[in-house]
Amino acid sequence: MAETTFSKKVEILADLWITYSNDETFADFFEYNDLGLPLAYALDNDIVVANENTNKFIEETFALLLSGLEQEDTGFDSLNALLDLPEEE
Repeated sequence: MAETTFSKKVEILADLWITYSNDETFADFFEYNDLGLPLAYALDNDIVVANENTNKFIEETFALLLSGLEQEDTGFDSLNALLDLPEEE
């Protein structure tokens, strides 16, 4: 079974943070992951450089997202794929 790549985890979390920041559905998740989500955005936009510490936050935040959505990591390539939404063109 394929696993989501680190770069895709960063991209997905950054997209989630930007797209759903005001969505009550994710309010508790955003509150708990108040460092991991903006860190993913900073990594995705080359504001910071990944290192062992940033990677731990990303891995934990992504694992919590999968758990909250009751999903197994099957190698997601976008937030829409993870949320089972149609892909935007």
